[in-house]
Amino acid sequence: MTGPGRPAAGSRPRPARMSFADVLRVGGYGLRARPMRVFLSALGIAIGIAAMVGVVGISTSSTEDLDRRLSALGTNLLSVTPGPSLSGDASHLPSEAVEMVGNIPDVESVTALGKVDAKVYRNDHIPEAETSGIAVYAAKTNLPGTTGAKLADGRWLNAANERYPSVVLGPRAAEQLGVHRAGPDVQVWLGDRWFTVIGLLAPNELTPELDTQALVGWPYAEEKLGFDGYPTVIHVRAVEERVAAVQGILGATANPEKPDEVAVSRPSDALAAKEATDDTLSGLLLGLGAVALLVGGVGVANTMVISVLERRSEIGLRRALGATRGQIRNQFLCESQLLSVLGGVGGVALGIAVTIGYASYQGWPSVVPVWAMAGGVGSTLVIGALAGFYPAVRAARLPPTEALATP
Repeated sequence: MTGPGRPAAGSRPRPARMSFADVLRVGGYGLRARPMRVFLSALGIAIGIAAMVGVVGISTSSTEDLDRRLSALGTNLLSVTPGPSLSGDASHLPSEAVEMVGNIPDVESVTALGKVDAKVYRNDHIPEAETSGIAVYAAKTNLPGTTGAKLADGRWLNAANERYPSVVLGPRAAEQLGVHRAGPDVQVWLGDRWFTVIGLLAPNELTPELDTQALVGWPYAEEKLGFDGYPTVIHVRAVEERVAAVQGILGATANPEKPDEVAVSRPSDALAAKEATDDTLSGLLLGLGAVALLVGGVGVANTMVISVLERRSEIGLRRALGATRGQIRNQFLCESQLLSVLGGVGGVALGIAVTIGYASYQGWPSVVPVWAMAGGVGSTLVIGALAGFYPAVRAARLPPTEALATP
């Protein structure tokens, strides 16, 4: 007879079931017994995940910074310049081009610069050949409002001083001339006469060419410096929603007789192109991170295989005490998963720290996408499962007698 809770005669006792908590506890014990090996194996995973999270975070932070800068600078600035003629000769925009472009309904503001055949020096003792590559341009008084240029010191050209020998220097031009401030007592030698430096520009990302220019008043350049009055560059601010439409008709409007000899560009496209170049580099770095992650996975597999070989007697004893193959397999799979997750979490934390540190150094907002963090941890689970599958199966297939006989 069989009593309650007692197996029937001849029946095999059911093996005790291991709960999920039991599997975690046993798996964790296997890792705690070999801390240095676990650390080195997890480090391989961590480096790969940190590289991938860091690259994604830095790239995203850079893109966020670009978006903020473009929002502040505006993507509706267009530039018009004379292009090459069909004969190959130099061409120029008509002197009425600025006024004609300003009559386009969707144009908010328009300004211009004109190349002046003059040189600028720190003083009148500098040899004529040492120009330092600084170009002299005549500028309209509304240039800052249209291009978004800012002054680092002094003031801009206005109706009162544009007819006098006054000059505003770009930041690089001022540095090359040794000018560090603007004021009535600061002068440079320009066009065989002294000009007062009334202002210094701050760097401008949309129109970086201003950084190396010396800007004088348009009327004074025509009267005293032999300026022909033809605009070299026309900058246009269009209605944000109509930029493409305005860009399409700018050439024909600026030079109706020769629209093919006009080049129209969008300065913000240069910043976007730079970001595309950075994305290509980010893709390369992501590939290197994936290789590091693969190497880390191989390290985990190696650690688990060695663990199986070293713990054959333990496996045999557990099998002899009633542990099933499935329980042994789950134990070693759990160890590999815990090992990979340990490296993954550490790698995500390291990647976030690298992103924050680099973004702060560059002055960018720190942005790490949630999908990158979740993907980092998720990929470690896959790596752990793949790396631990063979060792776990091998451990489960060890016969108890053979395992116990291992010294």
